[in-house]
Amino acid sequence: MPANPDKLKVVKEYSRREILLSMARQPGSSRIFCGGSEFKVYDLDLSAEKPEPKEMAGHGSYVMGVARVGDEIVTGSYDRHLIWWNTTTHEQLRKVKAHDKWIRGVVASPDEKLVASVADDMVCRLWDPASGKPIRELRGHKPQTPQHYPSMLYACTFSPDGKLLATGDKVGHVVVWEAATGKQVATLESPENYTWDPRQRRHSIGGIRSLAFSPDGKLLAVGGIAKIGNIDHLGGKALVQVYDWASGERKHKFEHGKHNGLIEQLRFHHQGDWLLGAGGANKGLLLFMSLKDNKFIRDSEAKMHIHAIELSEDSETLYAVGNGNAIIWEMKG
Repeated sequence: MPANPDKLKVVKEYSRREILLSMARQPGSSRIFCGGSEFKVYDLDLSAEKPEPKEMAGHGSYVMGVARVGDEIVTGSYDRHLIWWNTTTHEQLRKVKAHDKWIRGVVASPDEKLVASVADDMVCRLWDPASGKPIRELRGHKPQTPQHYPSMLYACTFSPDGKLLATGDKVGHVVVWEAATGKQVATLESPENYTWDPRQRRHSIGGIRSLAFSPDGKLLAVGGIAKIGNIDHLGGKALVQVYDWASGERKHKFEHGKHNGLIEQLRFHHQGDWLLGAGGANKGLLLFMSLKDNKFIRDSEAKMHIHAIELSEDSETLYAVGNGNAIIWEMKG
């Protein structure tokens, strides 16, 4: 039976005292590598009756990105460094000063031949995962907002075939790149993801927090938050928009009337049956969306604000980490 969101149920919870901010999963298993607010990386087998995390210490701030490449992982932090780790020995293999400002995300291409990192210096860098050497820089995002405040480069993702890379920033600007050459092939604007408050706080908030290509690579989902009324409590509706990235046409808009908060992560069902958005505000949030019917097919609150998710190869199992927890859900037909 295909993965069915209506059958969603929690099958495992693992509590942590800190915030788990990033994650990568070893294929075919419940073994995850996650980074947290205590500046550490953990190797955690959630299939164990009593999971015992194995620590990897070496970062000097929040660990915001984890990418798996073979028997290694690459992690990125607010400390501006990337670290390569051996997943068997947990040995630190190399540490590289990668950016001039906070690193916001790290992802690997599906063929594991490239690693991409994005940071608040508004640069996306591509790395050779085998040597740790930089391959090229992608510069297509402005360093300041229209109100002359610092911008941020939150999100990046590869297409399923690894040929494309998309990056998204604070003001809703998206660039689609050709991964092999670094050529810009398209740009999109999603200004609804950005809020500027000129009166109370002179504060800008929001931005594109998550990106995902559809399985056929033709559509690009953009996640974040709609216009915010109360900036102290993320008082804006969860917002996901889906574009035909080549033409720039918006095909779908999903704005939830009940749930506020950021969409921190997006994942497509492996055959495109649905799109999942995860995040939250004070509470966690899971939104399942049907592109065929252009509607929400399930919304669920989660025990925690969710920062990172992974789907199993058959999309029947959902892994998530966030504020104080790692959780496994199953949705078997």
